[in-house]
Amino acid sequence: MHDMYFKPLSEEDRKKHQYLEKVNHAPYFTIFMILMVAFILFTTAVLLGVF
Repeated sequence: MHDMYFKPLSEEDRKKHQYLEKVNHAPYFTIFMILMVAFILFTTAVLLGVF
């Protein structure tokens, strides 16, 4: 293994990290809405299929 040398972050590195923290996240709201629409469509199809 190589030795790891840590140095203080430059301003450019700090800006990159802030951008990645802001952008790199899971779209939980979109995932939740897609699941809700799928559930409602499935429920509607089952209820219409019964009659």
